[in-house]
Order: sequence, then structure tokens, then C-alpha cells
Amino acid sequence: MFDPAELTPILPKLWRFGLVLSSDHDTANDLVQATCVRALEKKHLFQPGTRLDRWTFSILINIWRNELRSKRLRLHQELTDDAPELAFDGEAAIETNILASQLLTEVMKLPDAQKEAVLLVYIEGMKYREASTMLDVPIGTIMSRLSAARSKLAKIQDPRSGQPAPAIGGKRDG
Repeated sequence: MFDPAELTPILPKLWRFGLVLSSDHDTANDLVQATCVRALEKKHLFQPGTRLDRWTFSILINIWRNELRSKRLRLHQELTDDAPELAFDGEAAIETNILASQLLTEVMKLPDAQKEAVLLVYIEGMKYREASTMLDVPIGTIMSRLSAARSKLAKIQDPRSGQPAPAIGGKRDG
């Protein structure tokens, strides 16, 4: 069990993850709320000595996947993702924003499995092993998904230089 107050510092990370998955502020809010409710309802299942943030991320991912499946069944169609708009001041910041927006747009087009791996490893900074545990897949699967994602994202051009954007990620052992 955990103290419910321990959820408070995790909320911004959960919301950011929910926003990147859903591309919608309201949906991100709903995901975080549903995650907190589920975590409180199931707090007896939390294993002391493990990381509460990782456990709540797993809950959020499961809620998101269930919602996607539900929508697909109801609508009988695939959902599309739009990247959120980002705003910065200054020329360099605008160019950085263009690159970040292009990268986020392309990340959002990745298959769900690759997108989840990218978000957990490169955005949330998890180790490969942590992401594999959270997604309940072998570590080699995480590595494969990230490699495929990097290949797809390599086509993005840096607006400042016209050259391919710097590669995302690097090796995250363990």
C-alpha cells in the first residue's frame, strides 16, 4: 500500500504522458484522473519497495489502450493523432519548435507499440529494462521497436541546416 499523498508529485509526469499519448488536454486530464482513481482503488496491489510512478504509468497505459480499443469498436475505424501546437518566441526558438513539432508529429504517426517505447525511453528517461517490464515485453522487443522508430524518424530535416535532424535517443542499458 502507499499513502495517497504520494501521487501528487507524479501527477505532472502522468499528465505529460497522457497528453503525448492522446494529443488532447481534456483527454490527458481524464486519463490522469482515471489513473489516480484506479491506483487508489487498487492500492492494495502496489508492491512496497517498487516505484509508484512506474506502477501508475502502467495503469495509465492500460486505461489508454482500453479506451482506444473501445473507440475502435464503437467507430469501426482507426483513430488518427494530431500533434499539439507548441509556441515559442524568437527565431531560434521557432526553428526549434518546428523541429520539435515535426518530430512529435512523426512520433505520433508511429504504431502504438513503437510510440509507447519512444515515449517511455526517450521522453520519460526509462531504461530499456524498465520499459520492457512496464509494457510486459522482452527487452529485445523494446530495442527492436526503438530501432524501427529511429529509422522512421531519420527522415526529419532540421530547418536551420536542411540536414537530417539529430538522431533521437541513445543506448539505455538495463
